[in-house]
Amino acid sequence: MATFLYKLGRLAFRRRHFVALIWVALLTLAGVGAASAPAAGNSSFSIPGTEAQKAFDLLEQRFPGMSADGATARVVFKAPSGEKMTDAGNKTTVRKTVEALKDGSEVASVADPYTGHAVSKDGTIAYASVKYKVSGMELEDSSREALETAAQDARDAGLTVEVGGDALSAAPETGATEVIGIAIAAVVLVITFGSLLAAGLPLLTALIGVGIGVSTITALASALDLGTTTSTLATMIGLAVGIDYALFVVSRYRAELAEGREREEAAGRAVGTAGSAVVFAGLTVVIALVGLSVVNIPMLTKMGVAAAGTVAVAVLIALTMIPALLGYAGRKVKPAGEKTRLLGGRRAARRTSAKPNLGTRWASFVVRRPVAVLLLGVVGLGAAAVPAASLELGLPDDGSQPTSTTQRRAYDLLSEGFGPGFNGPLLVVVDAQGSAHPKSAFRQVGDEIKGLDDVVTVTPPAPNQAGDTATITVIPKSKPSSATTEDLVHAIRDKGTEITADTDAKVLVTGSTAMNIDVSQKLNDALIPYLTLVVGLAFLLLIVVFRSVLVPLKAALGFLLSVLAALGAVVAVFQWGWLSGLMGVEETGPVMSMMPIFMVGVVFGLAMDYEVFLVTRMREAYVHGEKPRQAVVTGFKHGARVVTAAAVIMIAVFSGFIDSSEAMIKMIGFGLAIAVFFDAFVVRMAIVPAVLALLGKRAWWLPKWLERALPNVDVEGEGLRAHDDRPRDEDRELVRV
Repeated sequence: MATFLYKLGRLAFRRRHFVALIWVALLTLAGVGAASAPAAGNSSFSIPGTEAQKAFDLLEQRFPGMSADGATARVVFKAPSGEKMTDAGNKTTVRKTVEALKDGSEVASVADPYTGHAVSKDGTIAYASVKYKVSGMELEDSSREALETAAQDARDAGLTVEVGGDALSAAPETGATEVIGIAIAAVVLVITFGSLLAAGLPLLTALIGVGIGVSTITALASALDLGTTTSTLATMIGLAVGIDYALFVVSRYRAELAEGREREEAAGRAVGTAGSAVVFAGLTVVIALVGLSVVNIPMLTKMGVAAAGTVAVAVLIALTMIPALLGYAGRKVKPAGEKTRLLGGRRAARRTSAKPNLGTRWASFVVRRPVAVLLLGVVGLGAAAVPAASLELGLPDDGSQPTSTTQRRAYDLLSEGFGPGFNGPLLVVVDAQGSAHPKSAFRQVGDEIKGLDDVVTVTPPAPNQAGDTATITVIPKSKPSSATTEDLVHAIRDKGTEITADTDAKVLVTGSTAMNIDVSQKLNDALIPYLTLVVGLAFLLLIVVFRSVLVPLKAALGFLLSVLAALGAVVAVFQWGWLSGLMGVEETGPVMSMMPIFMVGVVFGLAMDYEVFLVTRMREAYVHGEKPRQAVVTGFKHGARVVTAAAVIMIAVFSGFIDSSEAMIKMIGFGLAIAVFFDAFVVRMAIVPAVLALLGKRAWWLPKWLERALPNVDVEGEGLRAHDDRPRDEDRELVRV
């Protein structure tokens, strides 16, 4: 591996014009593809294998044109103080609004409040239901604009009007903090390298990689049904790893220059050593992201695969474009520890003092007191993880929106006029095709549901034209996200099993509330298999990299500490409301069901980045003859500064997404940022050296039979000794001061 990448790095350095041309051509091709691709709406949403999805699919078959999974909107009207919605003037305004809502090719139906019994008992609140032919994620912007225009016209007539439902779901927006995150990354790079040019290389290549990745996603969005969240995630992860991978290669290049090697040789060695670590670190991230497909939620699979593609591009750029750009930079990229300045018009060079750097001093402290550092790190992460024991999972509805939004105000008006459960109606589908008496089965289902707790209203069965399937709407007493409503869904399904045994009619529960419950359950059920698959594959990969059993085991256990502590922080902020104002969280509530499994995947991949980059330096020193504890110190001497910079950059990039208007992106940005902080600065910088110091030579133990069976990938660059002639570079003639 190291020898192949060494040759690749030298080739890219020599043939830099050709390499740069290839990457510019790829960026141009992707950009043209994105610009010429048809505009894609939001991606469709389906959850294969769940009862709610089976019910939707059945409705599509038995009720043609019903658009069971189509977007819905509720335009809620409230009369001015002292008036009622049944007053003649208010009635006229509402009916004009209903007529306006019917316009549009995507509108399937609009229910008039006065003919559909949609006026509250006190007469002050009414609503019109709008049904669309396509899902909320596929709805055109023109349909949303028409909906908002109709509502505004009714407001102008004197009514209070708010709009709820998934028809108003829109693409997430990120705020200025995303740009601030990149700016912080730039500052960290300048401090790390002491050079604007060296700092600019990782930023430039990361932006090119993200540009290629996101443009490709945009070009394929319509054909592959990719949503806007997919490109946002790819941008988030692509920027973070793209900067980090380039940072490690450039840093190693400068270290090789400092040892007296020529620039082409230094580029080859940087790619052969740091590049090997980049390859395996990238593989762990790709495994974690592609592994999301085991959950069998198409949207999550597409997000993971698209982000993994962007990570793969970042790896390839670090291995080829970085050495090419280093060839263009020439002497302007200085050796590590050397800075230039102008003295009386002359260029001078000076080398920093031989005083041990901060990484060396910290590692020396840890190896002297490993037990104290280990206990402090574990206890600290354990304390941060305590809130995770109170983790509540769910999917957001309008009730979790900020009170400043029309969706939340519509939700509150409906709760005020019709009860909290009205915002989450359950749709019961009765499939009586195999029953001898369908009508009797329909009545029995309705009667059984009426007898359940937490039920306010059960509508009469509405059969299809063939008379073999019927729908029943159930209004719970409790709000959609409550545990009581979830219990009701399970109770109806339990009753359905009994009814099936009696009548041969199948009973299915669906609707947005039931779908949310099923998604949460599906994600919970998939977490352990996913964790087993991803950690298992990465564990095997790290055994190959480190040729050790205990080092990968320690890496996996450290990751579990990081992710639990990060989940605890997410619960504290988004569920309990700690520091919620600082994070821009207007409404607390359950943590999104997708968050734990997504965090597990992404954080594991990123955690292994730091493990690979830091510990390969230690492994390299150990293989070259140093004692175990001294190898730990050497690894920190060369790697701690760069790993610290990489972690700060990644935290800055992820934090930039906390200002997103999309709750999921906000939560992911915060969760990943805090997880990287815990993993980089507590686990990798404290717990890892402490454990390695305690283990000593046992850390690098590998059974003989396994050592013979494993391929030798040579991440530490042992095979490069044959190429070590160390010729002096001409720029060593600079005067030292």
